[in-house]
Amino acid sequence: MKPVSAFKKRLALPQTSWQLCLLAIFGGFFAALLIILFTLTIDGLEELFKYQVGQYISFDALSRFLIPIAGVSLILAMSWLTGYQYIRSGIPFVLHRLKIAYGVIPFRNTLNQFWGGAVALAAGFSVGREGPAVHIGAAGASYVGNKLNLPYNSIRTLCASGIAAAIAATFNTPIAAVMFVMEVILREYKIHIFIPIMLASIIGSMVTSSVYGPVLEFDFFSILSLDHSIFPYLVLLGILLGALASAFNHSLIYILDKFKRWPIVIRLGLAAIITGLFALFAPVTIDPLHSEVSLALGLDINEQWKIICYLLIAKILMTLFAIGLGIPGGMIGPILAIGALTGITMSIAIGPFIDIPNVANDMALMGMAGFMAATLNAPLAALLAVVELSNQLEVVVPAMIVISTACLISGQFFNNRSIFIMQLNLQNLPYRKPPLETSLQRIGVIGIMQERLKVLMLDRGSAQQEALTTSLEEYVVSQEQDQEGHIHYYWHQHLVINNVSQIDTYQLKPISSQATLAEAYLALKTERCGGVYIYQQEKANIIGMISFEQIRSYLHEGKLT
Repeated sequence: MKPVSAFKKRLALPQTSWQLCLLAIFGGFFAALLIILFTLTIDGLEELFKYQVGQYISFDALSRFLIPIAGVSLILAMSWLTGYQYIRSGIPFVLHRLKIAYGVIPFRNTLNQFWGGAVALAAGFSVGREGPAVHIGAAGASYVGNKLNLPYNSIRTLCASGIAAAIAATFNTPIAAVMFVMEVILREYKIHIFIPIMLASIIGSMVTSSVYGPVLEFDFFSILSLDHSIFPYLVLLGILLGALASAFNHSLIYILDKFKRWPIVIRLGLAAIITGLFALFAPVTIDPLHSEVSLALGLDINEQWKIICYLLIAKILMTLFAIGLGIPGGMIGPILAIGALTGITMSIAIGPFIDIPNVANDMALMGMAGFMAATLNAPLAALLAVVELSNQLEVVVPAMIVISTACLISGQFFNNRSIFIMQLNLQNLPYRKPPLETSLQRIGVIGIMQERLKVLMLDRGSAQQEALTTSLEEYVVSQEQDQEGHIHYYWHQHLVINNVSQIDTYQLKPISSQATLAEAYLALKTERCGGVYIYQQEKANIIGMISFEQIRSYLHEGKLT
């Protein structure tokens, strides 16, 4: 019986440990490298479509129309090579895998996400980088944990750390990345999880900053007024954003539901045609890095409000059909752009009533905060995102006004929920576990298993006699082999009741050394007695056991014995 290392035992327990922090740093570094590779892939693909990166507007009309179609062809080619059943990707898929498989993600899904997301962004579809970043970061970090054969509860933490590192590496927003993971991905706050995630986020931001420099994607928010006189209008903006977020979420779910049975080739082809048509009449809408927001802020809003409204409508429709028809990409990037354009539109409406310089910048930033918060149901992540993206702490109070109003209106009056949860419900992907199982998932079996085993090559009757002479602190297990060559283990429990010794015999059920107490509980919950044995690599390699009484003790008393 090979002993388990103290390193893995420590990782199996729900405690802050330097071992897990070190793994999170390494996982965050690996995730950041993948994001750099992803970015380089996007740049390389853009050079295939055009001579200058990010300048679709300079292309002729026919080329603008054909670029999305060429992009879909490349996405479908990869999907055909890997298998269409592995095309599912993005944040909802990661949420699903995090809950049912502790964040372990199939390689082919990740390959489709990496390639499909890069092509979609290079081809000008209205999708964001954060969806592929979350998927790639989660897959990269969890791959590290799985290759090291770590307990699943620690792999889950590594997966969350990889997500935080990937988001921080993509947007250079380490604090918002941590809050996004805690608020949207994990939907819980535990200190032993928070610290590794925070360290991974810092590493992710540092790695990409050292390569690309400390560049802020939204540098057009460098000058803000944030005068107190606009605070009442921020409440109106929040009401508008809450209603718009609900309409956006329900429209997206409607499109997903209506087209979900269509063949993937037809769905992606239709998305390419719709994007190509918008590119003919508003080429700026398919340029990356929110070019439409930069254009809108550069216009004389008193004269060009029709253009701004057109950009807003075009961005909403392009995003709905791109995501709704299955283009592999995220939606947070477009959501930020839609929120900014909504804020600029609001600034036009209130322009005659106020005399504040840069009011369009103020309202654009507040629009980003409110729309992201209401759409994702993530107020704290949205608040910290706009603080870091604008690099100004002065936005906190006005952003809180917009965010609280938008979330209240969206949730209370329109029954809106997080778009990711709505997608999971539509796709029938489980993302919840009963509270009891959720609690047990935090503890790996090797952390509390009994290792004082006396494994005997005896028949059950002889093993029971041996158990009578063995210390109560030592677990007696007999090993038997059936006619088919399968090995079974039996636990002979020595009990003393009213000063009388007796032996109860139970057949132990096999559980992997990577499993958590949740799997052990599910294996025993019908009989509510006996135990499981822990094996490493092969089922015949027993390394310990856990009795149902140990699980019961933890559930009733909170003790890990």
